[in-house]
Amino acid sequence: MNKSRYFTPLLSAIFAAVLSLGLGVSARAADSAKHTVSRQIGKDLQQAQEDEKKGNYRDALEKLDKANGYAKKTPWDQHVINALAISAYLKTKDYKGAIAPMEALATDGFTDPQEVKEIVRNLSVIQFQLKNYDKAIDNGERALKGGFADSNTYTILMQSYYLKGDYKSALRFTTNRVDDEIKSGRTPSEQELLLIESSCEKLNNQQCLTHSFERLVTYYPKPEYWQNLIITMYNSKEAENNDSDMLNIYRLANDVGAMKQPREYNDMAQLSLELGFPGEAQRVLEKAFAQNVFTDAQVRQRAQRLLDKAKKEAVSDQASLPKLQQEAANASTGDKEVALGTAYLSYQKYGQAVTALQQGIAKGGLKTPAQAKLLLGIAELKAGNKDAAVKSFHDVKGDPVLERLANLWSVRAREQSGTVASR
Repeated sequence: MNKSRYFTPLLSAIFAAVLSLGLGVSARAADSAKHTVSRQIGKDLQQAQEDEKKGNYRDALEKLDKANGYAKKTPWDQHVINALAISAYLKTKDYKGAIAPMEALATDGFTDPQEVKEIVRNLSVIQFQLKNYDKAIDNGERALKGGFADSNTYTILMQSYYLKGDYKSALRFTTNRVDDEIKSGRTPSEQELLLIESSCEKLNNQQCLTHSFERLVTYYPKPEYWQNLIITMYNSKEAENNDSDMLNIYRLANDVGAMKQPREYNDMAQLSLELGFPGEAQRVLEKAFAQNVFTDAQVRQRAQRLLDKAKKEAVSDQASLPKLQQEAANASTGDKEVALGTAYLSYQKYGQAVTALQQGIAKGGLKTPAQAKLLLGIAELKAGNKDAAVKSFHDVKGDPVLERLANLWSVRAREQSGTVASR
């Protein structure tokens, strides 16, 4: 796995905040009216401050090491030494060295409570940078439980759990974070969704993986995410033995541009022919030939034979539509109207498809009402009526596979209209 895909570098702004921390603490410590440093180390501390002002941070650390060596230091002396040391360590990018004085300041009782919060958050940042993921998590969780975590804290916790190999915790924590963002009307970051996807993959949880791709295409509908999602749908047990459901999956895959392999085009065309939609078979094979999908000679020849058959059957099928229309009008249920509407849809006669499907649904008595509403939504979307399409997709109920497909078609409709779905 290419980790750069899932983990962005820590922002420089985070470290800018860390660098400012020591300076702020040392100023407050030195100006305190309640405490004074011991006279025996006062000169060393004053010189250390002067060195820091001049940018001589390593010289300052030498002075502070000397002050640290006095056996009779008071707790306040130690507080001031630590405050000055933090600044020098951070300015020299010695993050490891800054950890001990930062931890001391967070617990010595002298540091302002608001400053303690900042220290804890930044300790999490530094420990993460040093790949001490357990320590980064400890400090991040402390900030979280204390109610002073910021967005960087959440990022560090998510990534730390993942990078230490605790994929269950990474999945749990990041999923909870994303759920909260969605409930509050915010869009989760692509990085968060990718981390969930990768955690699901590491845990070999196919249901989780599928759901992660669904969310990715909902908020970031890139072709690669659609393709990954479609692959999981091909392999779903629900559609495995149902040709009609599989054809509907292919229809979505074809529409979002997720079909790449010759087998996909051939299989979709074969299913379309078997289920009585030669026009659809013809169209999908012609698309494949136009895109030069069939590079192997034998596969190309097979596809050509299938295309010739589809063309021939499409001619007779279209000639039979007026008769089917008459039969549909006289039928007691709406199944023949639905069949007529599906045929019109396969020949890209979207307005006629919408009318026939609406009439069939209104008449009722359908064997598969969920599929009729799904096809109506597709026809409405193709006819340019996205709002009606989304409503029809929302009305698909009673079949888990078709409900899921309808939801994804809704995503597709919103994608085309430039809006983001809420999930």
